[in-house]
Amino acid sequence: MHRVGSAGSNGGSVRTRKEKKLTYVLNDANDTKHCAGINCLDVLKSSDQSYLFTGSRDGTLKRWAFEEDAAFCSATFESHVDWVNDAALAGESTLVSCSSDTTVKTWDGLSDGVCTRTLRQHSDYVTCLAVAGKNSNVVASGGLGGEVFIWDIEAALSPVTKPNDTAEDSPSNGANGPGNSLPITSLRTVGSSNNISVQSSPSHGYTPTVAKGHKESVYALAMNDTGTMLVSGGTEKVLRVWDPRTGSKSMKLRGHTDNVRVLLLDSTGRFCLSGSSDSMIRLWDLGQQRCLHTYAVHTDSVWALACTPSFSHVYSGGRDQCLYLTDLATRESVLLCTKEHPIQQLALQDDNIWVATTDSSVERWPAEVQSPQKVFQRGGSFLAGNLSFNRARVSLEGLNPPPAYKEPSIIVPGSHPIVQHEILNNKRQILTKDAAGSVKLWDITKGVVVEDYGKISFDEKKEELFEMVSIPSWFTVDTRLGCLSLHLETPQCFSAEMYSADLKVSGRPEDDKINLARETLKGLLGHWLAKKKHKPKPQVPAPGDIPSVKDTKKNLIASKSEDTSAANDPVYPPFEFPSVSPPSIITEGSQGGPWRKKITEFTGAEDEKDFPMWSLDAVLNNRLPPRENTKLSFFLHPCEGSNVQVVTLGKLSAPRILRVHKVTNYVVEKMVLDNSLDSLAIDGAGVSGGPQQLFSGNGLLQSGSKPWQKLRPSIEILCNNQVLSPEMSLATVRAYIWKKPEDLILNYRVAIAR
Repeated sequence: MHRVGSAGSNGGSVRTRKEKKLTYVLNDANDTKHCAGINCLDVLKSSDQSYLFTGSRDGTLKRWAFEEDAAFCSATFESHVDWVNDAALAGESTLVSCSSDTTVKTWDGLSDGVCTRTLRQHSDYVTCLAVAGKNSNVVASGGLGGEVFIWDIEAALSPVTKPNDTAEDSPSNGANGPGNSLPITSLRTVGSSNNISVQSSPSHGYTPTVAKGHKESVYALAMNDTGTMLVSGGTEKVLRVWDPRTGSKSMKLRGHTDNVRVLLLDSTGRFCLSGSSDSMIRLWDLGQQRCLHTYAVHTDSVWALACTPSFSHVYSGGRDQCLYLTDLATRESVLLCTKEHPIQQLALQDDNIWVATTDSSVERWPAEVQSPQKVFQRGGSFLAGNLSFNRARVSLEGLNPPPAYKEPSIIVPGSHPIVQHEILNNKRQILTKDAAGSVKLWDITKGVVVEDYGKISFDEKKEELFEMVSIPSWFTVDTRLGCLSLHLETPQCFSAEMYSADLKVSGRPEDDKINLARETLKGLLGHWLAKKKHKPKPQVPAPGDIPSVKDTKKNLIASKSEDTSAANDPVYPPFEFPSVSPPSIITEGSQGGPWRKKITEFTGAEDEKDFPMWSLDAVLNNRLPPRENTKLSFFLHPCEGSNVQVVTLGKLSAPRILRVHKVTNYVVEKMVLDNSLDSLAIDGAGVSGGPQQLFSGNGLLQSGSKPWQKLRPSIEILCNNQVLSPEMSLATVRAYIWKKPEDLILNYRVAIAR
């Protein structure tokens, strides 16, 4: 605590560039489940095993294997940093996905989650994909920017010649090591079981074909089996037909009155089905360039379509939460089942259909794909008209038929997404409520659930957990991915400190200040640092060998990181993250693009340039950026009517976390008592006799004479005439007791506790 003097202006400040942020995503106990809505799914059929692939708003894809009438998660594909919007299988085992992070990624679908390529060409969310069934090399992607790109996957994945310098820099045990044919360029990605690896970009040896013409967002794509015809649709309410080989547009079809949300092409590319937000399904003859039929089956937006192999019957779902089967020739429709959430996508498997909704679970329903007429024989069918308002009227009149099936044959459950959250005043805990109404308390510096309260009132529990404590906000949080995503940005994240005693950190003095962000970063990067330590050290050049400048620089940096004492600091228990269901880091370094990876899957071979420099500076060098508002100014005056000594006349400054008992100590140290305490009035009570004494740290008079053992003078600190608890911080006093924009005013007096 020190006196504040007058200071001049610091002069003109230089505006610095915005630093990259670091995000960590907390996973619930069961990481084998999706925790947000399922946007897409596809089925891989092989001779010995079939797999279901799902892509979710939680940013991950999962592969599900089957045992009898059950499904279990056999792999998680984690690399996207935002919603996965669509996924499709190309060829025997290549999985292609697209995301709101503006990327298209390819994966080895039969691996443990290896991302083989990241394609960065889109400028906005990528919403949809289309794959040629018999030409697995051709994949199309479309997005909100009105962009449509046609990719040759084989060409995109083919290696390019790498310069000598690049070869020297590539990690020997990374994804581009010996035996791996991935290209070496500037873009990076991360697989759930491999290193953050360098991946190729379209600007290095390969550029996709561009289909130019859309003025607005694209939401739907479809391609024929041979990859010679592509159809697109979106917010312009029209269908555009392209030649994927050249990117040239061949026709434009009008008919829908709202956004085109889903498209299907038959194997020949002649017939096309479209579903729209106008609630209509349309059948088009692309050869004749006209609409053949319209089907008023749904009462709201149509979001998902799936056709039988013969293209004779269509399964459809959408916002009205209903799954219908329609005979395209007779227009007869039947309600297969109803859901509790809007239907996002459909996928056929043998005689069944998988249904994905905005819920985190997936269900498989009987569908009689090989013999659709069996469903109609159950009764309850109706004739689909061609006017949407007639269908809506029937629905309003309560004339909807009963569903053909009541229960799914398989349910793949998900975790309920978080729908409400509240950061508690201690800035270390967050109270959450999920879609099922379950309330949980999270410790964000450990990444675990402290308490699961079950289905109780969120607001009542929030009030119950209220603490009168003021700590600066050092992170931001959102639940866009269905779980807690915590964002750290410099320098704001380094604004919160606590005393080691308050965190119950043993082995450090009680008065040691611990920066919450730095210790959290140490916990997040602890696995990486441990692996990095055990990496083989750079080889010493043989006698006579002259190391290159680049090798010398790399060795110096490596040795500096290893010798830094800050890097060897232990991770304190309040900041230890779990190894079971560990958090994932989402961030971006000085090279490449954003990446995502679980903290336990770091190998130590990751490049330091993959991380924001400020985060490594804090962890490795204990170097924190200049911070604002870490101190608080206040005045310290005697209570009115009290005859205690004036200890200071000016303004004081102290750390915001300083406890009131420290202010008491300051007053005691400044106060000089007379040789006899008769002259010191202690709130109107005279005290006589005894030598001159100073107050101890706890505010009590230390006296070796027995007469003073009964009279124990102490200092009381007040604000707004309210006696303050010794454990209160100055920031808490200002926030909850002072409550004024002006500088804080504290008063003190001497009292006797009997």
